Amino acid sequence: MKVNYYPFELKFKHPFTISKGTKTHQPTLIVELEHFGLKGYGEAPAISYYNITVADMIADLEAKKAMIERFAFTEPERYWHFLHHLLPKNPFLVCALDMAAWDLFGKMCGKPLYQLWKGNIANSPVTDYTIGIDSVEKMVAKLKEKAWPVYKVKVGTADDIAIIKALRAETDAVIRVDANAGWDLDSALQLIPQLDALGVELVEQPLAKDNWEGMKVLFEKSSLPLMADESCVFEKDIEKCVHHFHGVNIKLTKCSGITPALRMIQDAHKRQLKVMIGSMNESTVGSGAIAQLAPLVDYIDMDGPLLLEQDVATGIAYDFGKIEYSNTPGLGIQYTGLSPA
Repeated sequence: MKVNYYPFELKFKHPFTISKGTKTHQPTLIVELEHFGLKGYGEAPAISYYNITVADMIADLEAKKAMIERFAFTEPERYWHFLHHLLPKNPFLVCALDMAAWDLFGKMCGKPLYQLWKGNIANSPVTDYTIGIDSVEKMVAKLKEKAWPVYKVKVGTADDIAIIKALRAETDAVIRVDANAGWDLDSALQLIPQLDALGVELVEQPLAKDNWEGMKVLFEKSSLPLMADESCVFEKDIEKCVHHFHGVNIKLTKCSGITPALRMIQDAHKRQLKVMIGSMNESTVGSGAIAQLAPLVDYIDMDGPLLLEQDVATGIAYDFGKIEYSNTPGLGIQYTGLSPA
């Protein structure tokens, strides 16, 4: 096994704002695993509020590179367990390596990953398109710029209802809202009935990630389905979400890769929870992994390549929200690096 890595600062088409802040670029790390002439690729975007930077990932990778390369690779699950214990404090890096291992394994088997998992891409949900927080006028302009069947709208401001009213006046598309833990319980109790009246489909992470008491109250009173995001990071969090949320948003980068995500999907469905696979603004590399998991879940948030002005791979296309697969082995993507402007 040989490991290479490529750091990037990928520029957004528009400044990307959520309740936690604004950014113009997405820092990300692409890893490459080469094994007997085949190459697999994985990705981990760096997220400031999880306190993991690209530099942190590179430092850990360099420190453990010899051990990572010496591992006798046969299949991804064993490799993930090895990485999980080798890098216990860096789930983001474990995700990138695990994703690359799955890409490699799919190429070794000569099949797209969804076929290995017995998924049917005819069942893949359409992906949403995210509208970041901005002035009401600019959010309406972003919606008009991209006709789409499902929008995820970032909220957590004093103008939340005005935003959704203005967007609803322009479209009959499905609207989901994501508060990114930006509301308190009283605000959520007041806002949700109004959002329901405006035809909103669901609410993602309304309260602070550790406000379980508030979520229990909101779960009992909400007329809209509630999806956990920041409250659901690792496998152990699935059980905690029962009777607090109606579903979970699983992020590959946060949970440490495809391997634990597969277990989380199965566990959530056993517990009657809906499942979304979410984006952390991945390029086509990380989005390729989301696409492979799409047939196994209820909702998909896979709009990273649509939000970014720059990309580092090809292999995914979108037809009005519907994912178009290349059906090549592994993740179904081809790493290109940054194309010249």
